Amino acid sequence: MRPVVLQVFEMSLDGIIGEENTPFFDYCRALPDDPGLEAWLAGCLERAGVHIMGRVTYEGMAKHFPTATGPIADAMNRTPKRVFSRTLPSADWPETTIARGDLASELDALRRSGTGEILAHGGAGFVRSLARLDLADEYRLTVLPFVAGTGRTLFADVAPRQLELVSSSGFADGSVSLVYRRPR
Repeated sequence: MRPVVLQVFEMSLDGIIGEENTPFFDYCRALPDDPGLEAWLAGCLERAGVHIMGRVTYEGMAKHFPTATGPIADAMNRTPKRVFSRTLPSADWPETTIARGDLASELDALRRSGTGEILAHGGAGFVRSLARLDLADEYRLTVLPFVAGTGRTLFADVAPRQLELVSSSGFADGSVSLVYRRPR
């Protein structure tokens, strides 16, 4: 079965997820591109057999990626995408289908079909649901050198669980990517 990998590209040192219209989000957008971090992210995207996301993240990505260029855009555009939404009327970004059923059941079906990782992208609500339901096999967190103070955290309302550190990578911009696996 394929693993579900929950990827959070923007997390503050105090565990806050980057969300629009916050000082942390503004900080993230103002950071200059870091080639090392960009290469790491592109490598993560290349391992995906399918990208999964909620409606809000889909709508933001679908506005940007179809006309974007570069390794990250290439991986996002060519890889199949599944949007979990009961309200999205249609998905016009190529290679995208909508999943309207139960999150756990839909993910179980995805785990049993296809190849490559199932790479989950946030919005906070979607990734928090995956964490709360213990559906992620691996967490890839990019922690940025910023203390947000307030905002939504990834692990709110999550039962205690042990994670094993798989790898860590530091980058010139001060960010650190951490990969943890859920022992099963």
